[in-house]
Amino acid sequence: MNKAELIDAIALEAKMTKSDAKKALDAFVDATSKALKKGDRVALVGFGSFSVAKRAARKGRNPQTGKEIKIPAKKVVKFKSGAELSKKVK
Repeated sequence: MNKAELIDAIALEAKMTKSDAKKALDAFVDATSKALKKGDRVALVGFGSFSVAKRAARKGRNPQTGKEIKIPAKKVVKFKSGAELSKKVK
C-alpha cells in the first residue's frame, strides 16, 4: 500500500474527503517525525510504538572488492508492533 492508497482507505473508513484524509496523514507524519527527532517515543496503544535507537560505528566489507570499510554511527527509527496489531496479522 502506498501513500495514495492509504489516503483513500482513511477517507473511506473515516467517511471524510480525500483532502482531509491527506491533511490528517501529513499531520500525523509531521508530529511523529518531530517527536522522534527530539528523542521522544511515540506509542499508539494496540498498534505499536516508534522509537529512536543508536547504532554504533562498526566495520563492514564492500561486497564487490572485499575491502574493509568503516560504517559510521547513526540513529535509526524502530517500530515495535502492539499486541492487537500482531494478533490481527496472525
